[in-house]
Amino acid sequence: MLTINIFKAIDEMIPKELALKEDKIGYFGINYQNSEIKNIKIMMDILPKNDDSFNKGDLVITHHPPIFTPRTPTYTVHTNWDVYKGGSSDALAKSLNLKVMSTFDITTGLGRICSCYRTLEEILNTVSQRFNEENTRVINGRNPNKIVKKIAILAGNGLSNLNYIKLAKERNVDVFISGDLNHQSSILAEKLNLTLIDLSHYYSEIPGLYALADLISSIGIPIEVIDPGVPWDYIKNLK
Repeated sequence: MLTINIFKAIDEMIPKELALKEDKIGYFGINYQNSEIKNIKIMMDILPKNDDSFNKGDLVITHHPPIFTPRTPTYTVHTNWDVYKGGSSDALAKSLNLKVMSTFDITTGLGRICSCYRTLEEILNTVSQRFNEENTRVINGRNPNKIVKKIAILAGNGLSNLNYIKLAKERNVDVFISGDLNHQSSILAEKLNLTLIDLSHYYSEIPGLYALADLISSIGIPIEVIDPGVPWDYIKNLK
């Protein structure tokens, strides 16, 4: 199947019009828009070391826009996938067995508000089992018996955005789950008495990567999700 036909099929499933203004999506690469594709590789990011390992006939679909011009034909589905019903935040909610009720940020269409009835301890146990407790951090998590009825979910960098921390409080959620927790957002959450659960940017978007593969598999070309983990090493693992 030609790349140009694959791009058309993806755009019909996940319209570019859903993307946020000035988001970099679509085709990245040299002049390979009419190449015959035999395999699709789905990745969070493509790096030069990955690019060098792919073969002729491979197409890479990334969630994040490349920071260089790949040799391998590469197509990016970013905020249009985040906004898409069934996209990254919906997939994250599903992975945590949460029921989606509505959109978190009405202005952009990003994130979801979910309902549940569990203790905070149960929520933290579910998160730890699904994402490994070494990858997760929590603010205001020392009240295990707190009943959680309403959760905000945003795959990606929601916890680095102070406006999103404030929005979560305004939406009266009990817990906000996302990635990219930093010092300022931690202090703000402490002030607002809001529980934050940080899965990291990468792992909060991983369920969406597999959901994307499931959706695109309808094209009929072999698909592989490449999941190398976070792009850093822990010092303890270098010894």
